[in-house]
Amino acid sequence: MGRTQIRSWLEHLPDRTFDYSSSLEQKTLVGAWKICLESKSSKPLFYHDDSWISRSEFLEKTNVIAGRLNSAGLITGDRVLISGKTSVDLAAAHVACLRLGLVVIPVNGAYQKLELEHVVRDAQPRAALVDHDNWADWISDIDKNILVKTTAVDLPDGPVPQLDDVTPDAPALIVYTSGTTGRPKGAVHTQASLLAGVHSVALAWRWIESDRLLLCLPLFHMHGLGLGLHGTLFVGGSAVLQTKFSSEAVLSELIKHDCSMFFGVPTMYHRLVESPGAEVLNSLRLCVSGSAPLSADLHQRLKNNIGVDVLERYGTTETLMLISNPYNGERRSGSVGIPLPGVEVILDEVSGEILVRGPSVFDGYWGNEQATIEALIDGWFHTGDLAEIDEDGYLSIVGRAKDLIITGGFNVYPREVEDVLIVHNDIAEIAVAGIQSEEWGEEVAAWVVPVQNSTCPTVSELRDFAMDLLTDYKIPRRVIGVSSLPRNSLGKVLRYELKETTAYE
Repeated sequence: MGRTQIRSWLEHLPDRTFDYSSSLEQKTLVGAWKICLESKSSKPLFYHDDSWISRSEFLEKTNVIAGRLNSAGLITGDRVLISGKTSVDLAAAHVACLRLGLVVIPVNGAYQKLELEHVVRDAQPRAALVDHDNWADWISDIDKNILVKTTAVDLPDGPVPQLDDVTPDAPALIVYTSGTTGRPKGAVHTQASLLAGVHSVALAWRWIESDRLLLCLPLFHMHGLGLGLHGTLFVGGSAVLQTKFSSEAVLSELIKHDCSMFFGVPTMYHRLVESPGAEVLNSLRLCVSGSAPLSADLHQRLKNNIGVDVLERYGTTETLMLISNPYNGERRSGSVGIPLPGVEVILDEVSGEILVRGPSVFDGYWGNEQATIEALIDGWFHTGDLAEIDEDGYLSIVGRAKDLIITGGFNVYPREVEDVLIVHNDIAEIAVAGIQSEEWGEEVAAWVVPVQNSTCPTVSELRDFAMDLLTDYKIPRRVIGVSSLPRNSLGKVLRYELKETTAYE
């Protein structure tokens, strides 16, 4: 197989001081965090619910939580499911678990019981720290032996055990990601892979202690968790935490707290560019977009209308961040840029698939040796994403070998949606795929063959049917009635032909 080697972008060093050597000497993510949290202890760290918490206050909060979890019987290597709205409590619970040597399973709070059940049965956590209606009952129904508490960790206090005493190769996160075959799989990241991931981004983006990030991304997603939260703690910066995205709240808080950075998905930028006062974004040092493709048109509108040159990057759950437009240099519309420091990227010269290796690549899929073997070949992770490279070394994502849909920055696995909707009384056959959307990147669409003598269900009817079975963003926004589904000689649905059908309901 022919392969094209892509060079890494590490040029034009800035006139900013960035030295992470003391943190990197620790060789683990939690060790790096402790170095920062113990220095300049009175410095503000996180703002939420109208107040700041300092580094020392946050560190002590994690000590208390770790003591409670340890006294409850949790030990190094135990798995803990965590899910809740973005808050200091959620961040502290996450950090406390990692400092204690537990393995965190971050989960989307919009999951319905069926989706949650798959993760619980697959990962088999010893405990769950959750803060959503019905989740405690759901988890107890799935496995009554799991200790279930809120993210505030309402357990009796206990002595603080030895913390931050994990090895670099110790598992730290199991993050579930949808692929194109089978059920969602748990990507295992170690202390070392998470540390390498934030270090490469911090270096490339010149992220330093004086930076303040406005973080409204959810803390179950690697963009918000593995980049926003982990990165802030690694560099010793600070962050304004918002529970959910609101254009008005983002623009107001950016000014109020003198923020220097903002991370978002294209859907957020689509709404921000049309908002009154969006010009405040051009006062920031850095605006980053990821988790879904940023259209060249939206990139140019942001640049032309409000003076914001958004930096687009690319990564996967299995690899963390891989590729980024340069901090200093041209941020090219329609391109995700050049590989980050320490990351090796090659393109299959036949298919154009992106292959990657480096210290931030995951260890494998939890309990799924076959899927790991298929994804990691000779040390290279096969992303399933297809790219082209221009004469300057910039990569542009042109498609996916996989059928994965990315809508608003979230992954949707078509078969999971199909399996739920096929039981609808009026549906004989169904196929799900993504169609391009200026606002969402892609929208989930369903091509439906109705049962004979029945009419095709409407979008609202499917939404009513699936609202208790699927997360909202997985429910189709478009429904196309067809007489048959295009299939190959083996009976497999040809999704690319589906997208040629343009008669939307």
